[in-house]
Amino acid sequence: MRTVDLSPLYRSFIGFDHLASLMDAAARTDKQPSFPPYNIEALDQDKYQITMAIAGFAEQELSIESENNTLKVSGVKVDKAGHSERRFIHQGIAERNFERKFQLGDHVKVISAQLDNGLLVIDLEREIPEALKPQKITIGKGKLLEDK
Repeated sequence: MRTVDLSPLYRSFIGFDHLASLMDAAARTDKQPSFPPYNIEALDQDKYQITMAIAGFAEQELSIESENNTLKVSGVKVDKAGHSERRFIHQGIAERNFERKFQLGDHVKVISAQLDNGLLVIDLEREIPEALKPQKITIGKGKLLEDK
């Protein structure tokens, strides 16, 4: 496995200490399974959308949780009466439980979630607080300039 030396970045970036831990987490060998398939779209500068293909899952079988910049989507298939005796010749539609985690950026919030035609659509938006937005600083006269 290749390691990345981030020490040159620390010389010019202040307060990005968590960058190394995020990159370590992304490079971990315990990769998530590929089920269910999903898309992540950037709809606008601060608006995103995750679309997951979860055919066969009902709304009550799904759970969406957001905590500490992590979005966790899980599905637990409820075995309905009579389904245990089914015999498939070919089973291409996965009806297995899943858990998928997404790492969210700072100030990214889940706005809504809809389930329609086997697609779970989760809308996200980055809401930057006013205190963190760029501010215009006016230049005024100081005392030293007035004394001359």
